[in-house]
Amino acid sequence: MSLGMAWDFDSIVAVLSIAIPLMAFVWEFAVVRRKRLGYRVQMDTLATDTAHAPNADVLARMHENGRELVEPSFVLLRVENAGWMEIVEGDYLTPERDKTGIRVTFRDRRVVGMAVTELSQPELRDFFITLADGVAKEAEGFEIGEEGGAGVIGLPKVKLNPGAHYKVLAVLERLSGKPGDDYPEPVFRADVSGRHNRWLGWLARLKLARTESHTFASKPAVVGIVLLATAVLTQSGLTLLWRAEPPPLDCVGGTLNLHGSTAFEPVIRRAAQRYVELCAAKGARIPLGEGTFRGSGEGINALERAGRNVKLPVGGGLGDHITFTDGPADGNHPQVLSQPVAYALFALVVNPQAGVRTLSKQDIRDIYSRKHTNWSDVGGNPLPIHLVSRHRGSGTRTALVERVLNDEKGSAPRLDVPEATVNDCAALNRNQPGACEVDGTPTMLQKVAEMPGAIGHSEMSSAATAPGVVPLNIDRMPPTLKGTEDGTYPYWQTEFAHTYGELPEGSIGAAFLSYLTEQSGKQILRQYGNRPCSETEYPLVCEPS
Repeated sequence: MSLGMAWDFDSIVAVLSIAIPLMAFVWEFAVVRRKRLGYRVQMDTLATDTAHAPNADVLARMHENGRELVEPSFVLLRVENAGWMEIVEGDYLTPERDKTGIRVTFRDRRVVGMAVTELSQPELRDFFITLADGVAKEAEGFEIGEEGGAGVIGLPKVKLNPGAHYKVLAVLERLSGKPGDDYPEPVFRADVSGRHNRWLGWLARLKLARTESHTFASKPAVVGIVLLATAVLTQSGLTLLWRAEPPPLDCVGGTLNLHGSTAFEPVIRRAAQRYVELCAAKGARIPLGEGTFRGSGEGINALERAGRNVKLPVGGGLGDHITFTDGPADGNHPQVLSQPVAYALFALVVNPQAGVRTLSKQDIRDIYSRKHTNWSDVGGNPLPIHLVSRHRGSGTRTALVERVLNDEKGSAPRLDVPEATVNDCAALNRNQPGACEVDGTPTMLQKVAEMPGAIGHSEMSSAATAPGVVPLNIDRMPPTLKGTEDGTYPYWQTEFAHTYGELPEGSIGAAFLSYLTEQSGKQILRQYGNRPCSETEYPLVCEPS
C-alpha cells in the first residue's frame, strides 16, 4: 500500500500551517528569547500641554534651585527581561568596569531628575539605591549626564529573572531647539551579550540574541506569525468560497457521444468538459465538435441510427450515446428511453432597433399569426417584422408553440410558427416583413443581431450573453425561474436525456448521467439558469410547482 501524499494546494497549505508555527516557536523561544532585554518608553509628555486643566499650571512652573524649568516634560521608561533565561550583570554588553548597562539619550533636552517608580520585586531596589553613612544615594550606574548636547539617563546592570521589570520616571527640560517644537524620540543603547548553554553555543555565531524595544515578539517571529495567519486565512477562504469540486463517485473510462438540443448545448458541453477533466485518469473521452449538437429532432435520429448499427442483446442498451432534447421527443421511438434532467428557461429575443422590451402574449400571437407585420403596430419603431425561427423538431420552437402561441385551454384556433418565405435568412428583404429558419441556437442569435426588426427564440442563458439581442419580457414579466415557478412567465421547457435502451451499469453513459443529475454536475445546471429535476417536488415530472 502506498503511503505517498498527493501534493495538491490544500495539502501544501496544511503542511505550511504546521511548519510555520513550529519554526516560529523554536526561533522565538529556543533561539531569540533565551536572553532578551525588553525596553520601551511608556510615556513622554510635556508638562505644559494645553490639554491639561488650569490647575496643572503648577507642573509647568517646576523649579530647580529656584530656577523655573524650560518646557518641562515627563518620561516613563520600562525595562524588563523578555526572555526565558535570567539576565545577570555580566550579560550586559558594556565594559566590565562600567556599572551602567543601559543608556537612554534625549536630544534637545536635559535630565533634571529621576526616580524608580515601580519594581516587580522589592529586592531590585538595591541596584538603584545604596546607603552611605546612613544616607540613601543613587547606586553606581544609576546616573544623570549629558553627551553631545543631549541629556542621558544611565540605568544600572540590574539582575533580572524572566518576566521581572522596573520603571523609571524622569523630569526633563528643553536644552535646545525652538520653543513648542516636538522633541525627538528617546534613543536606547542596550544589548545583552547572549551567553548560552553549551548545546546552544553554535547559535552565538548567528547573533540572534538581539535586544528589542518591544516585548511582544522578534521581527522573525512576527514574520512567521503573519505567514501563518496568511496561510490559515487563505485555506479558510478557499474552503468557504472556492470549494474544490470532488470527482464523480464512479469515474468510468471510454468514449461517450452526445447529441441533441443546440439550446441546451452550452450546459451539456460544459458538464462534459468538466467530467473529462475529473475523470482523465480513467481515460474518459467526450468528443465535442461543431456538429456535435444539431437539434433535438436530429439528436433522436442520431441516437436511433447508433443503436441500430450495434447488435445489442435482447434487453440490452447502448452505453456510449446520449441525446438531449427540449421537451419530450416527437414521434414514436420504441427503443428510446427518456429521463428528465432539468427544466430550462427560454426567451424571445429581438434586435434592439425594434424598439420594444416587452410584449403581451396577445401581441406575440398577433405577430406570429401575421396580424402585426410592423413593430409600430405594438408600440415599437417603424420597421418590418422579420421572424427568425428554428426548423421543425426544435425544442425551443415546440415550446414557443405550446406555451406561448396557443391558449392552454385550447379555446382559440391553434397557431404555429409561419412557414419560411425564403430559403436563406440573408435573402430577406429588409424593407418588407418575412420569415426564415435556421438550424441552431447560435445561428439564430447571430441572425437576429444582424437584422433590424428581427425576432427569434432561444435558451435564456445564451440569450442573456449574446451580443446585439434583447431578451423580451412577456406580459411585463422578465424571464426568470421564479416567474416560471409562480406561473407568471410562460416560456420554459423540461430538458430530457434519451438513451437507446437502458444504460448498462458501469458504462460511461450511466456514469456521466449520474454525475449530471445526482452529483456535482447539478451545479453546472444551476449556473446556466436551469432547475435540476431532483430539486423539484415531483422529479419524474420535472415541472415548475
